[in-house]
Amino acid sequence: MKKQIMLSIALLGLTTPAFADITHKMQTSIQLTVDGAGSQATRLGSTYSVTGSNITLDTAGGLDSLTPGSGVGYSAADYSVNTAGSAFSFSESFIEGDATPTATTVTSGIVGSLPMLGSTLTTSGGVAGSLAGTIDTSGAMSVTAGGAGTTAIGQFITELSID
Repeated sequence: MKKQIMLSIALLGLTTPAFADITHKMQTSIQLTVDGAGSQATRLGSTYSVTGSNITLDTAGGLDSLTPGSGVGYSAADYSVNTAGSAFSFSESFIEGDATPTATTVTSGIVGSLPMLGSTLTTSGGVAGSLAGTIDTSGAMSVTAGGAGTTAIGQFITELSID
């Protein structure tokens, strides 16, 4: 019986070791963003239209001559009714287009004045204020909020792989 116990203990001691690769990764990161200002402007052109019934064109109207860099302007038309006492309709419309704006300039990242055209979309830039982020040697992070239009993201990732 002693031989069996001794043999069992010897066999247990002969088990093969486990071979496993263990990988452990840790990563800390901080992303700080300040939104930039922007402006998108679309220049509108001049239009002139006229429509009617039972009328006669006496003096033609229309867009005035184009002067580079300025709006066009228009001249109204003169009309008279064809058949007095009969129904008539008349419509004349004019939309003044945008003059060509002066070029915008950027100085130290700032546009002093933005063009105001027929269609303009302007967004304000962010203000960094006290926006900050730090990671110390132990991987601990600290994120401080900034002003309007800022984003601060802190992230810690840990990965454990056993093959």
